[in-house]
This record gives sequence, C-alpha cells and structure tokens, in this order.
Amino acid sequence: MNVPDCPDAAAQHAYLFADPAAHSLSPQMHRAAFVHAGLNGNYTARRVGAADLAQAVADLRRPGVLGANLSLPHKESAVALLESLTPAARAIGAVNTIVHMDGQLRGDNTDAPGLLAALADADAPTGGLSVVLGAGGAARAAVYALRQAGREVLIVNRTHARAQALAAELGGRAAWPETAPWAAVTLLVNASSAGLDAPHDSPLSTFPALDPRALVYDMVYQPAETRLLRDARRAGLRAENGLGMLAHQARLAFAAWTGADVPVRVFLEALHAAADAP
Repeated sequence: MNVPDCPDAAAQHAYLFADPAAHSLSPQMHRAAFVHAGLNGNYTARRVGAADLAQAVADLRRPGVLGANLSLPHKESAVALLESLTPAARAIGAVNTIVHMDGQLRGDNTDAPGLLAALADADAPTGGLSVVLGAGGAARAAVYALRQAGREVLIVNRTHARAQALAAELGGRAAWPETAPWAAVTLLVNASSAGLDAPHDSPLSTFPALDPRALVYDMVYQPAETRLLRDARRAGLRAENGLGMLAHQARLAFAAWTGADVPVRVFLEALHAAADAP
C-alpha cells in the first residue's frame, strides 16, 4: 500500500495504519485539530495488513508526510522498521505514533501518557490493585504506564504464557482469571481487542466481584457501551470507555507531528460529534 499523492501538494498529511480501520474516529479528531491550529493538513485512516506494513511505513518518508498512528495489529511489529525510538517506546516495545523528521522515522508511544491522563480525568482510585486485561501492544503501554505511576499491576490474558512474558519484561505479575484476587482490584483496564465492534463479547467470561471503589476502563470505544462496561455498571461500579484515552493520546501525537498544542477538548468534541452522528 503506497501513501497516495494528494492534489493539494501544500498540505501536510498524517495517517492511521490499522486492520481493521473503518471503525476509527481518529480522522475526525485530527482534522478538527488541523482546523483549530490553522494548519493545512489532513488525516486518513487506512486499512493496512501485516504484509503491507513495511511498505506503508517506508512511504511515510515522502515529503509532506508528518507521520502516522498505528493500531491493531501493528504496534509491536513496526518497531523494527524505524530509525529511532523515544525512551518510552523503547521501554514499552510498542509504537502507536510515527514521526517523520527529514526522511527519518521516530517511533513514540503516546498511549501510555494518554491512559494516565484519561484515568486522572475519570478520578481513578490510586490505591489497591490494578488489573490489565491483554498482552498485546496496548497492554504493554498500559502496564508500563501504571507501573510508572507506582501502581501494583496484575496481568490477565487468555494465553497465560504471554501474560507471564509481559510481567517479566515490564513488571507486575501474571494471573489466571480464575485465581486473581479480584476483591482487591480498584482499577480494571481492558487493553485487549475483546468487544471491538462486538458489543456482546467480553474479555472476561464471568464478571468478577471487585472492590466497590473500582473503576473499569475499557480502551475499546467502538461500540461506546461494551459488554464489559455494562457488566461493570450492573455491579454498581463506575465504568468508562476509551474515548478519553483516544483524545489524550491523539493530542500528544498531533503535537509531536506539528508542534501545535491543541487543547484536548478539541479532540473530545470531535469524538463526541462523530460518535453521535447517524
């Protein structure tokens, strides 16, 4: 997949590479940010399969291209395709933002600080045990962020060996869903793809009994109300979808590409307008 030429040669371009990509609300956010910043730019979501990722990334070196965001399933595999990484991206081992700088590509991870900002907005409890569901690129960012924030982290994944490997690399502990100390959990973060465009799917076959103070945060934002969030609310717990994290990580990526500090409210307003559109 080549990055296409654009009739407006003066415009700056950024992309999302994902598979699937049609569900993404990122174009609406970043286009609103370009308008707010007074910049001539555009953002396009493109479905890029694993076999096409290397060429798609190479094409980001073309003039007029600012860079790209990466989503499933590319956050880990893109690392080897870049000239440099930020310290956070190197530590996490996953990239969600590529920045084009004079023909060189630098990988960053804005998911980690984006998650912490979203959790702060949601007034997440600071004590107790945090559980991350998943072991892929998003989970790596979540574990890194929560560990950097000084939280005790438990990693639960359907493939237990992957949870163990992630814990050994980034810290925390791995646990089976059946044996996790759920009653001590005050923060549950779904960093898996379970529920993505599938409102009846959940990363947990049975919703556990958590600490009554717990916040359940689902990185999935399409659909806005996943089964995990419904189960959490039925249990009397606070629950948030991934729109806040999406907005915060996008703001940081946009600043890395353009140097423009666009308020997060611009991204959130664009997200809510897109989510409410028929």
